[in-house]
Amino acid sequence: MLLRKTVLVVSLATAALLASAGTATAAPVAPASTTAAAANPVIVVGGLSGVAVAYEPIAARLRADGYRTFVYQLPGLGLGDIPASARAFAGYVEQVRASTGAASVDVVAHSEGGLVSRYYLKRLGGTATIGRYVSLGTPQYGTYVANIVAFLGLGSCAGIVACQQMTIGSAFLADLNSGDDTPGSVRYTTIRTLQDELVRPTGNAAVNDGATNVLIQAYCPLRVVGHLGLVLDGTAYTIVRGALVDGPVRPNCLAV
Repeated sequence: MLLRKTVLVVSLATAALLASAGTATAAPVAPASTTAAAANPVIVVGGLSGVAVAYEPIAARLRADGYRTFVYQLPGLGLGDIPASARAFAGYVEQVRASTGAASVDVVAHSEGGLVSRYYLKRLGGTATIGRYVSLGTPQYGTYVANIVAFLGLGSCAGIVACQQMTIGSAFLADLNSGDDTPGSVRYTTIRTLQDELVRPTGNAAVNDGATNVLIQAYCPLRVVGHLGLVLDGTAYTIVRGALVDGPVRPNCLAV
């Protein structure tokens, strides 16, 4: 979807697949491998309007690789204040740590979920509890898809607070991106695609200060992956899997 202007807000609000589902969690299954069993639990963080079931495809891949996997649905489907969502996420991280006995967890976050997770890391002390941060199509420096709403005369993101906060130049992003983009000893990886319909320019899905920023088409020029496709695509998943083991960036361009 390249800027369907008349349905812009709806496009933003369906950034994590349309489906009906429960609330925040999907119970992890027994690990399939000794290596993954000993690894940090993984929390898949949904995006704007991303119901939990929409992230079951990537969660299933992680479980198949042996990871203890949870899915976090943003409160209010992520339509509200991002810092408030981050505070709720902080509580969820503690629940996962308590239920698993793990000192740290890893995060795989899609779209707005990456901003929620980064705010937790940078402003709420999350660097003490997160080992690896992987974002998929997160508008780290904003998107002009959000800005265009005002241009169309539809108000300030039609009253959607999170949309307002994801506009390029917003006060929220100015605060989040002031200083170090990658605080703490967390290993940061961002994954983006040239065909992202909702994060424009696509370079805004990367962060500075030592993160591993991966453009899928830099390795797989013929791979076509959209914004929603980042949580479904096999090639994207091979990058996620490598990031969770601190491996080199070696995407499988033929993965399904």
